[in-house]
Amino acid sequence: MTNEQMPKRTATVTRKTKETDVRVTLNLDGAGNADIATGVPMLDHLLSHVAVHGLLDMNIRATGDLQIDAHHTVEDVAIVLGDALDRALGDKRGVARMGHAYVPMDEALALVAVDLSGRAYAVIDAPFAAPMLGTMPASLVAHFLETFATHARINLHARVFYGRDDHHKAEALFKALGRALGMAVAIDPRRAGVASTKGTI
Repeated sequence: MTNEQMPKRTATVTRKTKETDVRVTLNLDGAGNADIATGVPMLDHLLSHVAVHGLLDMNIRATGDLQIDAHHTVEDVAIVLGDALDRALGDKRGVARMGHAYVPMDEALALVAVDLSGRAYAVIDAPFAAPMLGTMPASLVAHFLETFATHARINLHARVFYGRDDHHKAEALFKALGRALGMAVAIDPRRAGVASTKGTI
């Protein structure tokens, strides 16, 4: 299948509740363009790494009840981004399906492995020394990844092996997420159907 014959692998998803208003546009065959404004600067920073290192174009806009804390905004961005990935993948015909990446960031090292299996599961081993990453609770890193995996219907394993600086650990983790997703969503020109012995994902 040539690039001209390939259907566009894009999706725009919105979600509006009493707590947040989120809109995500995702292009799986992008150039790593990131236009992200969630009101949570650390989340914007981390998601920009996913876009750049996964060569995914992301436009994300979110407003939320940040006067309470960042929880609802981070959670709902994960929900909408996961839904967008699931929709953009369509029937997953031709995709590599699995991807993984080890990424160092100075003294920190992280690994993310993903499988676009259609079965949501997440295993996260990413301890942080401090309670906050900027204005974002560090506990929301794992919550974001778990929520994203659930709504994207993917199997996601993420681990920070070591590191002294929490910012470096988080950045390595999200760069690895981008690289792993970029690998998994890539089209293999040799594959006519889906990467499954069942014939469906």
